[in-house]
Amino acid sequence: MPVGRRPLRVQPADAPFFTPGSSGAAIHEKVTPAAAEPVVLKHFVNSFRETELKTILERHGIEELIICGAMSHMCIDGGVRAAADLGSRCTLIHDACASRDLEFGGVRVPAAQVHAAFMAALSFAYAKTQSTDEFLAGTGGVVDVG
Repeated sequence: MPVGRRPLRVQPADAPFFTPGSSGAAIHEKVTPAAAEPVVLKHFVNSFRETELKTILERHGIEELIICGAMSHMCIDGGVRAAADLGSRCTLIHDACASRDLEFGGVRVPAAQVHAAFMAALSFAYAKTQSTDEFLAGTGGVVDVG
């Protein structure tokens, strides 16, 4: 099962953690892109908005996306919905995603509940959800990231 790895970075003006050159914007050494691998710099929650991500995926014939990351209630939600709406088959690795506590109308919602609510919504019509162990078992522990 071919899997395309496309590291993404965010640079919103109100999030100094993601300022170019900062540790928050750096690509982790474990997912360092190959020499010719494209890196998509994104500025919005939806990874496809105003980026070349869709074009890159199409150019490489990638139709199935394996998705994980942060935050479940923002970039994961926006990216999975957009990818599915654009025709990609999405597998969401639920225990490789994260969220944080949120507050709305004076009600604090713990991160675990935020995460669970978004995984439940996405698994309804947008993605197949699996744990990391389930996913790796289905691949025989080998994932092609080329």
